Amino acid sequence: MEIKLAKNYGFCFGVKRAIEIAENSRDATTIGPLIHNNEEINRLKENFNVITSNDIGELGSAKKAIIRTHGIVKDDFKTLQKSDIEVIDATCPFVTKPQQIVEEMSKKGYKIVIFGDVNHPEVKGVMSYAVNDPIIVMSVDDLKSVNISNKVAVISQTTRKISEFQKIVNYLVERIKEVRVFNTICNATFENQESAYDLSLESDVMIVIGGKNSSNTKQLLTIAQENCIDSYLIENEKELVKEWFDRKILCGITAGASTPDWIIEKIVATIRELSVE
Repeated sequence: MEIKLAKNYGFCFGVKRAIEIAENSRDATTIGPLIHNNEEINRLKENFNVITSNDIGELGSAKKAIIRTHGIVKDDFKTLQKSDIEVIDATCPFVTKPQQIVEEMSKKGYKIVIFGDVNHPEVKGVMSYAVNDPIIVMSVDDLKSVNISNKVAVISQTTRKISEFQKIVNYLVERIKEVRVFNTICNATFENQESAYDLSLESDVMIVIGGKNSSNTKQLLTIAQENCIDSYLIENEKELVKEWFDRKILCGITAGASTPDWIIEKIVATIRELSVE
């Protein structure tokens, strides 16, 4: 069986930057998981004593606090700045940008529409920068029951599908007098999604590697399943099942933006072993 990696996959700029920051901040505490990958979080804990708290209320006697790649809510950031704790900001610049847009446009009187998951930490952080209550949607259907003003600024969670964002934008443009559109989907996310789609067209089985709580990784799985029914999301090589590869000719592999190369390499090696047994 042939194994083929997607043209674009794995660590994005923001995650690479956050990992480097964490490795250089031994004995620090992150506010929420630094990235959505349990294997990498455990590596940072074991090798650099970088531990994870759920929120700023759990920092306790911590001397250094790392803000996760997804960012935190504005009030928590202000509270940290007033404390004696050294604040190390690992927020991805592609997440900082929508925070700034939301703050600026809401101050100018625009109603903010965010395409994303209201329960995702990135979206929670971005929402907190609005001076009025933002509207959070996952689809066009979510907009149909909402009374929207004549001035709207629309952004997206950085890891959503561009095609779905376009549907949201088109719906608003057809109905609202003034719509300001900010495409805040990360370039790396778009490239990874496009590569996963292309590879799934020719694959008999697709393996998507990444955290099961990772938004961008789950999007990759959804995309792969559009063309390859036998697509599976795994976090490590222990989750591989030999039967997945029986009578398969081409195994495509992609990985989420929070997936390091060392995990991908382990999984590729294990697939090779399983396919020749």
